[in-house]
Amino acid sequence: MIILVPLGIVLAINIGILACWGYFLVLILCSISKSPKLEWSAKYQIRSKPKVSIIVPARNEELAISKCLQSLLIQDYDNFEIIAVDDSSTDNTFAIISDLSKNNHALIPIKCPPRPDDWIGKNWACFQGYKKSTGEILLFTDADTIHRPDVLSSAINTMMHDRLDALTLVPKLLCQDLITKFTLPVLSVFLHSRYSPLKVNNPNNKIGYFFGSFYLISKVNYEKIGTHQQVRRELVEDGALGRIVKEQRMKLKLVRGENYVEALWARDPRSLWHALRRIIIPLNTEKKKSALMITAFIFFILMEPFLTLPVSLLYLTDNQVKGYLEIICVLIMVLMLACAILQSHFGLLQKSIYGFGFVLGCAVITASFLVSAISFKGNRMVKWRDRSYLVGTKQHPFHL
Repeated sequence: MIILVPLGIVLAINIGILACWGYFLVLILCSISKSPKLEWSAKYQIRSKPKVSIIVPARNEELAISKCLQSLLIQDYDNFEIIAVDDSSTDNTFAIISDLSKNNHALIPIKCPPRPDDWIGKNWACFQGYKKSTGEILLFTDADTIHRPDVLSSAINTMMHDRLDALTLVPKLLCQDLITKFTLPVLSVFLHSRYSPLKVNNPNNKIGYFFGSFYLISKVNYEKIGTHQQVRRELVEDGALGRIVKEQRMKLKLVRGENYVEALWARDPRSLWHALRRIIIPLNTEKKKSALMITAFIFFILMEPFLTLPVSLLYLTDNQVKGYLEIICVLIMVLMLACAILQSHFGLLQKSIYGFGFVLGCAVITASFLVSAISFKGNRMVKWRDRSYLVGTKQHPFHL
């Protein structure tokens, strides 16, 4: 590119990339210092304790479901029921749920009826759990999530004290392989730039978001937004529900809850790849031109400096513009590293050293965008929880 494009234009592009990463760094620092945390105090305790229906959809979760349910069964809140919904599992998930329910009357196991063709599996399971619920407040959580014993009481007290319609927690995201640990800090920079608590909690901002590992909403408001039936085709249904809540001007609050909730984000590089495609492909199906522009943006902001710097060092003749270009490329990489380390340490609560793998993370994210942009013309299949879904045009895309 650098040989075919005038050097001044390449320099201008890299100055723009430098400005973007400077913006990301400032946003991350502000969010780390100013985002609210789930910190319950006894002075906020609410006397009334509404019944909470905890809905846990599960498909082929035999390795995780027991820890999740046991962490919920020992909650110090004393008015709840747990509705564990088996989503047509082919392993021992339902047997584990049933065994636990024998000695725990608060745990209600149910099997999903056959899923209609126009429903995503998890959405259908959540909807079935809602139909069985008897609580005033609904808590939706994932089967691979672990909860601290006081998270429910802390969240309910916060919700009641702040008079919220909905509350969602940022969990501590767990990774089991190095590739995911290197990729997630980079991905979370973009997620943070769009779905920072500072933006979601701003009533004048239309951005809304739920984290699927923990979101509370009153049953009345859940029904007002149309339940999961309203988002039945959505691959990222939690984000879509949060958006609807905010669009209907309900009071939504996103708080950091990494010390209260832990969630497994991706279990191996393969599931990481499918998780990225689950986020990206809906964007390609809704607005093709915008998707191509964002793909180009991702390429430039993540990979262009790594391509430009060696080309400049090896092939360009020495001049002042070349020197400026190389300095700017190095500064971009320093900012990228700083963002990745900050997100790794403060945002993900994992070792800072994983931030140093940001180059690999940039490559994985760029590749997923490029492959998705190419494949949307043909195969728009996304694999999720051992199922394949054909992504339609009514998906709510993830926006950067």
